[in-house]
Amino acid sequence: MPRAGSTLLQNILGQNPDFFVTPTSGALELIFGARYNYSNCPEFKAQDPELMKKAFLAFCQAGLKNYYTPLTDKPYIVDKSRGWGVHYDLLTQVLGEEPKILCMVRDLRQILASMEKLYRLNNHKAQPIENHAKLQGTTTFKRMVAQLQNPPVGLALDRLIEIHQRGWAPKIHFVRYEDLSTKPAETMQKIYDYLGVKPFNHNFTQVKQVTQEDDVVNGFDGLHVIREKVELTSNDCLEILGRDAVRHIEHHFAWYFQRFGYQPLPQGV
Repeated sequence: MPRAGSTLLQNILGQNPDFFVTPTSGALELIFGARYNYSNCPEFKAQDPELMKKAFLAFCQAGLKNYYTPLTDKPYIVDKSRGWGVHYDLLTQVLGEEPKILCMVRDLRQILASMEKLYRLNNHKAQPIENHAKLQGTTTFKRMVAQLQNPPVGLALDRLIEIHQRGWAPKIHFVRYEDLSTKPAETMQKIYDYLGVKPFNHNFTQVKQVTQEDDVVNGFDGLHVIREKVELTSNDCLEILGRDAVRHIEHHFAWYFQRFGYQPLPQGV
């Protein structure tokens, strides 16, 4: 999920000298590009389909592994992309084995509050979510609904639904942002157990940022900047979104709350 601590997790893992961690990566996009041409070019269509499938998967496997050759010689690579989980079967075919995937989640109310705060912090820029002529995104509630129906939040939710529908969820390790923020040592131990890698003694009070990306490209300043100290940020969804918006989220996405253990607001709040 966006705004769920994936950049923070990458930089915690980056303290381990055996780990190479990426910012938001384009490696999956290279596979998508190759898949598009493999699927549509007549040169591939004109040959034996089973043989071409094997050749395409071998091409992707070699390309993915060699993509990192000039970037690192470390034994473990953690490639950050919100697309890996929903393409679990394709990645399994490319790698020739089941991948290890970490998926960050967070209280959906706080994710949407965080997106709204980013919108407000960047009010000096024209933003696609807002169109006064068409009465789109002109209120906090409308922007919240739009976030739920469009990338990145809406797309991430669709992918989570598909991951569970396809039966991949038990093979993926889900990490709650709240657990990473309040129980970092215990949470990291579980991550290392899932990865099958020897644990590392992390420093949770001074997490230096080793991943760098130009957030101007994404339209929001500071989108992937982390704080050095691992701690839970304040719960301000009611203040930012308002009660009606919070209740809307709880009602329409009850499955998310149930699956990841988030509680709705008490009645009367």
